Amino acid sequence: MDVKKCQSIEEVRNEIDAIDSQIVDLIGKRSKYVKQAATFKKSVEDVKSEDRVKEVISKTKTKAVENGLSPFMVEELFKGLIDKMVAFEIEEFQNTKAF
Repeated sequence: MDVKKCQSIEEVRNEIDAIDSQIVDLIGKRSKYVKQAATFKKSVEDVKSEDRVKEVISKTKTKAVENGLSPFMVEELFKGLIDKMVAFEIEEFQNTKAF
């Protein structure tokens, strides 16, 4: 992971802002796949899929270590993200099954 050497705090902040924008774009993309996933599920329990949550957490913790990050920090971030995405997916699931 290459990071450029910044010459000022403003430059650092601009780089962070650009990364934050990319993160939001990726969360948006992820949510579109979550919405698609809801159409394949047969129940709210399928949506919650605790085994899948464990798998995602495990993969992201491994990726964190590979990138020199705290796996515990990444785990907490992804738990929050997954909790919100599951709630979103349950809503999508219920909307698609209402018809």
